[in-house]
Order: sequence, then structure tokens, then C-alpha cells
Amino acid sequence: MAERTHPQASCDDASMTGGAIAAERASVEPAFALLTDGRAIQIREVCPGDLDAVRDLHRGMSLENLYLRFFGLSPRIADEISERLCRSAGSAHAVLGAWLGDELVGVANYEPTEDPGSAEIALAVADGMHHRGVGTLLLEHLVSLARSRGVREFRADTLTQNTAMLRVFASAGLATDRGCCADGVVEVRIPLTADARYLDAVAERERYADVASLRHLLGPASVAVVGAGRRPESVGGAILRNLVSGGFPGTVFAVNPRAGERLAGAPCVASVAALPEAPELAVLAVPPDAVAQVAEDCGRRGVRSLVVITSGCDGRALLATCRRYGMRLVGPNCFGVANSAVRLDATFAARPTRAGAAGVVVQSGGVGIALRDHLSRLDIGVSSFVSVGDKYDVSSNDMLLWWEADPATRLGVLHVESFGNPRKFARTARRVGRRMPLLTVVAGRSAAGHRAAASHTAAAATPTVTQEALFRQAGIIATHGLGELLDATALLAHQPIPTGERVAVISNAGGVGVLAADACADAGLCAASLSERTVSELTRLLPHGAACTGPVDTTAAIDPERFTRCLDLVATDDGVDAVLALVVPTAASDLTSAVAAGGAAKPLAAVVLGQPESVRVRYGPGGRRVPSYAFPEDAARALSLARSHGRWLERPVGDEPRFSDLRENTVTRIIQRHLDTVPAGGWLPPADTMELLGAYGLPLAAWRPATSADEAVRAAAEHGDHVVLKADVPGIVHKSDVGAVELDLRGEADVRFAYARLAARFGDRLGGVLVQPMARGGVEILCGIVQEPVFGPLIVFGLGGVATEVLGDRSARLTPLTDVDAAELIRSVRGAPLLLGHRGAPAVDTASLEEALLRLSRLADDHPEVAEVDLNPIIARPDGVVAVDARVRVLPQRRWDPYLRRLR
Repeated sequence: MAERTHPQASCDDASMTGGAIAAERASVEPAFALLTDGRAIQIREVCPGDLDAVRDLHRGMSLENLYLRFFGLSPRIADEISERLCRSAGSAHAVLGAWLGDELVGVANYEPTEDPGSAEIALAVADGMHHRGVGTLLLEHLVSLARSRGVREFRADTLTQNTAMLRVFASAGLATDRGCCADGVVEVRIPLTADARYLDAVAERERYADVASLRHLLGPASVAVVGAGRRPESVGGAILRNLVSGGFPGTVFAVNPRAGERLAGAPCVASVAALPEAPELAVLAVPPDAVAQVAEDCGRRGVRSLVVITSGCDGRALLATCRRYGMRLVGPNCFGVANSAVRLDATFAARPTRAGAAGVVVQSGGVGIALRDHLSRLDIGVSSFVSVGDKYDVSSNDMLLWWEADPATRLGVLHVESFGNPRKFARTARRVGRRMPLLTVVAGRSAAGHRAAASHTAAAATPTVTQEALFRQAGIIATHGLGELLDATALLAHQPIPTGERVAVISNAGGVGVLAADACADAGLCAASLSERTVSELTRLLPHGAACTGPVDTTAAIDPERFTRCLDLVATDDGVDAVLALVVPTAASDLTSAVAAGGAAKPLAAVVLGQPESVRVRYGPGGRRVPSYAFPEDAARALSLARSHGRWLERPVGDEPRFSDLRENTVTRIIQRHLDTVPAGGWLPPADTMELLGAYGLPLAAWRPATSADEAVRAAAEHGDHVVLKADVPGIVHKSDVGAVELDLRGEADVRFAYARLAARFGDRLGGVLVQPMARGGVEILCGIVQEPVFGPLIVFGLGGVATEVLGDRSARLTPLTDVDAAELIRSVRGAPLLLGHRGAPAVDTASLEEALLRLSRLADDHPEVAEVDLNPIIARPDGVVAVDARVRVLPQRRWDPYLRRLR
């Protein structure tokens, strides 16, 4: 690709978007990312001290590579370009380097052109590192950096025969526009729009590289247990025995300086350095003060993955060692890993785990042990298991990618107490969830739970509303306890997903059937209405006194054969989406085997009152498996959760609309002006608030600022008969609480008196007023933005005005919102009927309300400095929506790209 020298043009502030001015001056944090072969490289800015490494990279390039890159073969070109790349970093250009260990294997840079917002890009990759994803990774990181600094387009001139570079551009997922081709040179323009197509392409590259890196962890050819003890009760000894007795087909080594030549049937050496070959995976069960040195030894020996069982060690230092040597890390403070496909059990579990269909990732080792045992008992089994512990590297994000590529995994079970990159997690889970059900427990919901989660995982506990928003958008089935999790997992593992909410209840005891029908209603399901044909056939089949219309009561006199036929009849009814079969064992007839023998045409859940297990599996013809619950409430909740997953699968993916009328530069100017004045940030003055929100097309009531009674009178005359005055007083957030609002003012005298009252009330603190027309009628709504420190921006929606504090009827979604997200958010609150037309009242303009939510989403994503927006109330009416009060708080924020490929 051609290298050109451009003048050091400075970007005009007006051409930059929110946060770009501050971000432009900030350095880039070094990051590690994975190549296509699973190895990690470090990407960081190139500085003058890197001149020798940059020069060596270019001098090592072949003549052909030099020609393709520089359009010439002069031996001086490489030195000249290296010196220019390593000049002191400025505000207008950027240079990133990729290091594999201590070797620089690639550089990427951009230089500004004469057109504002445009820059020319160039890439160089070492000859021996082609086709491993170095250039694409550098391009992705350069795109992210450039967008944060206000660059909107890359340009490149490249030779037509430089197919490798043209392929990098084409496969990146960015729209490319090839211009004229003159003298064998192609001009390429690349708009830097991180749309869904680009993010999908980045995610696919991440999946491929991530799975490649995890193969050394979950499919190793050799394993070493460092700290394998001789005592049966030792953790290291248990791990070694599980590996050997589990039939792991690869090579297993024990490392123990005092154990002799063999231990538990495996060859034993005194140290990692003494291993006869470099194991792909090392499991460390050594004292905390020995972990750092053993990890260093493993890196030097060429180990590719570490599982650190030990707790109480320095996790950050451990991670730094793993990054330096390119090792993936599980833990520390974990239970181990397992993969049934290769008979790998590197855990200290007391019992072997049945091979099966469930992928499991947990932070708590105790939860992991319980889940493994229960999944084995329920004949679901485990395909892969990872206890991530303190989760310094390998996380639930990695396991989602592994399960997506693993044909043995048919459902995923997660127990996570903290999130490193929630937005990437949500995007990944949304994709994986369309291939398999994903289930989790919402952990840390109580105040005590928050404290326990924080101390247990050394990470901030996640607010419940945010967790539930994340899981809902990602299509993850969220439960509120391990019992509920297992109930739903048993149903989804062994039965198809219900296609509707209509449940047919069949029991041999009428009272139990009524309880089951109530439980279904409580869970959001409804009783199925059986067809006349089905009722007629049931009447002929069942004993006298049976109830045939539903819930079906077969009476206690029913025998197993007729109960099975009853299940078959009901399951074939077109008005039935699922069947709930309940039996009470009696001396006259034991129907416990019959509950799994019929009803195969529809999803079936059984309840056997009196069974000791909360849930178990019963077997029908042909090995059919039916979950059997101890109580009807458990079965109904499981059916409801399965149906909620079905609804999510039926849900359209949705689109993120683009708005052409956004004035990003105006928002940037307002934010920067405020932060220049108040570096710590805070609430914007009312006039700035209204101008900022108006720049993103949010529906605001007409407003005029006034700094005197005369100005207020003139502004009121423009708004009609009834107006409102709102005081502009620094530090006041809730105006109505302190008398900063004067309502329903009619005529000049009212306005003057109201202004005088505000002036007397606040004195010199009064900076003026906002004059607005008085809003009438409609439903009061709250819409807003909250920049959550862990999850990023959230859009909050609910009933507004006084109701928002009294009822707390709110819901939230993570940005970016799609049109489907916005529509669901409106319908997710309990007060939604007030908006959709309650008792004959006309529905409000939900289309305008959805658009307002989508515009808020764009504002939150484009300008992370907008820490909080409170539009309360928005008045929603059939003819439109309008915000009559608004607040905006801005804070200095570091720009962070949640979708950029990088390791933790």
C-alpha cells in the first residue's frame, strides 16, 4: 500500500463527535487480541523508542512486499518510513504496532488528508506472519481509534496486484468503494461505520480465533498437574486421579518434587522445567506464594493454557505472565475444567460426570459441583465444564463461542456473578441463543447477595434490573434460583419448545388439576380449550364422573392404559400447545409410568405428587424422556420459561435505524464547553439541556429562555394563554420539590408575578427562567439514559411524574436499541395498558414514543459523556409525544469500544 506524506493537518473541533476532542489527546491503552491460530499478540501505539523494531520489521520484508507497500524498491524507503512512523505522537495521526512476544510483526497507521474527517491508511505485516489475521486485527483497532478521534473515512492507494491487502479491506466487513484505477493503482475509500454487518464480521473472526485458543484448554493433547499430591484428600491428587481414571487419551504428567517417578499411574517429575515435553495444559494446585513462579516456569516451557485452582494469589500478576507467554488462563480460585468429547476431567469432583449435552460455565465452584451432579442425575449430562473462578481471562463470553462451535453442546447453563464486557456478551448470546437454549440464575438480587457477590468474585455486583435487561435482550432464560434453573433445564433438554401458551391439564385428582391450572395462570400460561371432537372422545374413554372439558379429571379409577390414551388424545388437539400430566399414586392404580407413555405429539411435563426429588426424568417408549416434578407450580414455571424462549426465537431480530438529522457537532460543542468550565462535570443549564436534546430530534415542548420579567412576558405571548415558568438555579435537580416551577400562568400579570416570586425565592442564584406552554392531558411517561459503570448505557422507560417514585414501574434495555427492542420496552411495564388503549380510551402515539427511545439510544452510544438524561414527564397522547421537563448530566468519560477484539 502506498505511503504518502501529508501536512500535519489539525482536525477542526466542529468535525469531531462527542468525546472525540478529549479522546484525541488521550493515549491508547495496550491490548491483547487473538490471531487466527489462537496465539495472542499485543497491540499498542508505536512511540519513538520503537524505532529499531519498526526499522527491523521493514528491513526484513521481501523485495516484493516492499514494492507492494511502497511502490518502489529503494533501500532507503524502509528507513525513511520507519523514522516517520516513530515520530512523536501528535493529535492528527496514529500508529499502532502488533507484537508477538518481543517481536514487532505488523504496523498500521493513518495520516489526515486535506478533507476534514478523512485519513489515509497504510498497513505492513512481516513476511512470516501473513494469513494469520495480523493485518485485520490492526485494521479493526485502527478503525476504533480513528472513530473515537472524529475520523469518518479511511482512504488507501494500493496496487492492483496487492490482492492480500485488497482482501483485508473486502473481508473486514466495512463497506468499501473502489475508485478509479490508474497506472495499476486502485483508490479505496472506507467509511468507518460500525454497523451490524461490520460487527458481525468482527464477531465471526473473534469466534474463529477464540475457539482456536481454547482448543489447548478443552482439547489438549497433554496435561500436567503441578502440585499433584500423594495424599488422597489433596486437591492436586484428586485432579490427577480424575484425569487418569477418566480415560483421558493424551499424555498426563504429575509435577511433585517429593513423589518419585510415578504418581497415580502417571509419570512424575520434580519441576515444570523437567517435563519431557511441553504440555498444552497445566493445572496448578500449588500454594499461593508459589503460583507466580510456577506460572513463569510454565510460560518458559511452552505451556499454552493454565488452570489455576489456587486461591489467594495475585491474579493481575498471573494474568500478565500469561499474556507475556501467550497462555490462556482459567481462574485463579476455580474448580477446574472438563470436556466429555476428549474424556478430559481436570477437576477435583468426587464423582465422574455423565457425558451429555449441556455446556456449563460457573464462577462458584460449589454451584458447579451441584450442577454437574444434578445434570448427570437428570440424564442431561455435560459436554464441557469450566469453573472460571476469579475470571481474569477465560469467561462466559469465551464459553459461548466454544459452545457455538461444539456439535455436542445443545444447551448452555451459566452461573455468572459479574460481567467483564456485558455488551459483547449480550451480542454473542443473542446469536448463540438461536442455536441452543441458554439458561442462567440472576445472582446477587438482595442487599446481602450484592455484598456476597462482591466479596466472592472481587467484582462489583450487578444491579438486578440491569442483569435482567441484559438477559432479556440476549434471549437468555433467567431464573431466580438453582431449583428453578434445573426445572427449566430438564424440560428444555428433553422436550420440544412449546409454540404457544395453551396448556392442557390432565390429572387423576380434580383438586390437583385445579391447582395446576392456577399455577399455569400465575406463570403467564392459559388453560387450553379442547375441541368438541376431543371432548367427545374423552367422554367415551374415561369413567363416569370424569371432567372432560379441562382441566381433565380422569378420576382415580383410571388405569395406566387409558391414561396414556387420554394423553395422546389431548396432545393431538390443535388447540393445545403443551400438556401437563399430574398423577397422585394410589393403591388402586399407579400411574407414575403412564405419565411418560403418551402425549408425544406436544411438549409434555409431568407431576407426580409424593416423589422425593423436586425434578427427575421418567422414561417412555423408545427411550423418550419426560421431566417429572414434585409440585404443579414447578412444572408450570418450567413450561412458562420454555415458552418465553420460544417467543424470543419467534421475535424478529430488529434493525437499528439511522437518523440523518442528528447534529452531533452541536452536542459535542455543548459537552466540551461545559467540561471546560466544570471539569468534573455535572447537570447542564436548562438552555443547554434543551439545545442538546433538540440536536438529536427528541420531542421537546416549545421553550424560550428569559432573564427578566419583560423577556418572560414576551416569550409567554408566543406560547398562548397558559404557560409555565421554570427557574434556572444551579444545583437544583427536582424543581417542583423546591418551588422552582410556576404553573398555569394566564396573561402578562400572572407571568410578572410568577417571575417576581421566583426572583424573591432564589435571589442571586436565579439565572433566568424557561418559558413553556402548559401541557394538557395525556399519559405521563419517563424516558431516560443511565450510563451504568459496568454495563454501559441503559435506556430506562416507565410511568412518569409522581407515579415513577410511588409505583417504580420501570424497565430497561441496553443500547443500542433496535426497533423491536423499543417496541418491547414500551410494552414491558405494568402500566402499558394505559398507553395501548385502556377501557376504550384511545392509544397514545406509540410510534413517536418508540422513535424517542431510539434517538435516546443513539445519543447514549454516540456521546458516552452524557451520563444521565431524565425526560420526566413526557406527555404521551394519541396525536404525539412531548417532553415537558428534561435534565442532562455530563461527565468526563473515557471512550471504550465494547465490540473491539481484545482479551480481558
